[in-house]
Amino acid sequence: MMENGYITKEQADEARASDLLTVQSGDLESLRNNRPPRDYFSDEIRRQLSSEFGEDEFFGGGLSIRATMDPFLQEKAAKYLQDGLEKYDRQQGIYRGPAAKIDPALLSEEASWRKALADIRISRDVKGWHPAVVLSLSKKAARIGIEGVKEDGDGHFIPMSDMKKWRPLKEDGRAGKKAKKPSDLLAVGDVILVRAVTKKDKFVRWSLRQVPKIQGAFMAMDTRTGRVLAMQGGFSYQYSVFNRATQAARQPGSSFKPFVYAAALDSGYSPATIIIDAPIEVQTPQGLWRPKNSSQTYYGPAPMRLGIEHSRNLMTIRLARDVGMNVVADYAERFGVYDDMGEFLANSLGAQETTLFRMISAYAMFANGGERVEPTLVDRVQDRRGKTVYRHDKRICEGCRFPALPEGEAPPIVSNRERIMDPVTAYQLTSMMRGVVERGTASRAINVGVPIAGKTGTTNDAKDVWFIGFTPTMVAGCYMGYDRPKSLGRGAFGGSMCAPVFNKFMKDAVKRYGSSDFPVPPNTVFYKFDRYTGARLPDNAKGPDVVAELFHEGEEPDAGVYGIIDGGFAMGEDLNLFDRGQSEVDQVVTTASGKTKKIPKKASFGSLSSGGLY
Repeated sequence: MMENGYITKEQADEARASDLLTVQSGDLESLRNNRPPRDYFSDEIRRQLSSEFGEDEFFGGGLSIRATMDPFLQEKAAKYLQDGLEKYDRQQGIYRGPAAKIDPALLSEEASWRKALADIRISRDVKGWHPAVVLSLSKKAARIGIEGVKEDGDGHFIPMSDMKKWRPLKEDGRAGKKAKKPSDLLAVGDVILVRAVTKKDKFVRWSLRQVPKIQGAFMAMDTRTGRVLAMQGGFSYQYSVFNRATQAARQPGSSFKPFVYAAALDSGYSPATIIIDAPIEVQTPQGLWRPKNSSQTYYGPAPMRLGIEHSRNLMTIRLARDVGMNVVADYAERFGVYDDMGEFLANSLGAQETTLFRMISAYAMFANGGERVEPTLVDRVQDRRGKTVYRHDKRICEGCRFPALPEGEAPPIVSNRERIMDPVTAYQLTSMMRGVVERGTASRAINVGVPIAGKTGTTNDAKDVWFIGFTPTMVAGCYMGYDRPKSLGRGAFGGSMCAPVFNKFMKDAVKRYGSSDFPVPPNTVFYKFDRYTGARLPDNAKGPDVVAELFHEGEEPDAGVYGIIDGGFAMGEDLNLFDRGQSEVDQVVTTASGKTKKIPKKASFGSLSSGGLY
């Protein structure tokens, strides 16, 4: 410090002559309390860096680690995911019993039950939740002792009105009848979780809570740099350290479909390409596979855009077969969704498992215009001497070498990242995924107030539900499901369960970071089409059914009959709508007004104009 001019020679001599002081226990405890809490984010850093540097160097090397986490967004990610998981759990109405029990003999003295409660291992990292113990029961309420909350003369109670919707879980695994008195759910000595219910910031009552059986994960990332801003790997880290964002391999369902459409767009197809939505039969080693749309309805020929907006399975399968599953698999691997994707048609619907971490990273490349971005939880690592031993951002800062820049001007950054997708394809796909949010399967849940693109995902029997969405600068998403996959029941969809979590989070993120519209690549031109029929429209066309699609300058897109895709399922030289010999055929198509219209069996495209369906 003397050599660097921070202290004088006299101060240095005095310090050398003084006794060496040790840190007192109270100061050490203060230092320990100031450390960041151990959670999913910090534990993932430990997992990744201890693998990179080795355990000895990570724990004993004096490393200084600068994390990418935004504490504000991390808190919001945890809260909104927890709210979404708990909402589903409470809708089931099943109370699974106490977390632990305390000997009733210890409940007579406050000091004794407080000590016993403090020794219980229970989730203490859910904001607003408190561990508690049941002290006594009456017909109308349960009296509880609450950790971290002082006792008063009257005591603290959970009223029966808070518990009347719960059904106790029986020993045989079935749910009993709804509780009519507190003893139907609770017993003296039960260790439970409670939360204070307030109204207009005034206390109303204590409410019984439990860690949900359903789990999930949430993650948010900067689309330009790959900096992970928030990561929540489950409901409670203290309840389960398993990080479902990075470690849980789940079926992405329809949230995988954008990669099928990306492969098609880059292969010369356009958002106006017509794809047939009709019954399909596929012979597999396991037997005959008859995939269906989620609605159990067939809609006839429709533009590719409509297929992704309304997540139509049969259109996706036809497109994947026409493009080739080898091409789709190559795209999925190029984006990092899989290391080795099986070339089975079912995988075009998201049947092969992957992680939320990989999916978020891949979607970021749609958002940033098709450039490869590597996700990271760490900006920089320095050793004990201050030397940088790891830096994530490898882009070149040309302006950083200048001693000064004009006021308000940032140094220019040169991107040296690999381009893995044509920027026009990225824009087309983003535009189609904006349709998912504005008119499609996520339209009821997403209302952020800025341009958002995204895709819902719901697997067979609703075992997993997903939503991933993005602005030009941030991508975020979640999945929910049981750790041992089983159906979430009727009414469980990515648009109804995960999209609301994303919506709340992104509103806060946009307030903090702002947003913009998606940039249009240079040397391009817009053509207008009817979004329902794919018909080419005049440049001055207006109306709710008109959509502008982007193309390279000089590219003349095919439309109508010249762009029909049947995937090899509809046979016949006259391009009949359905396979010959099939007794049941699709008789419904979507008109330009969005309504459905019946068409005769064995309808032929012979009557189609080059610009439309009728």
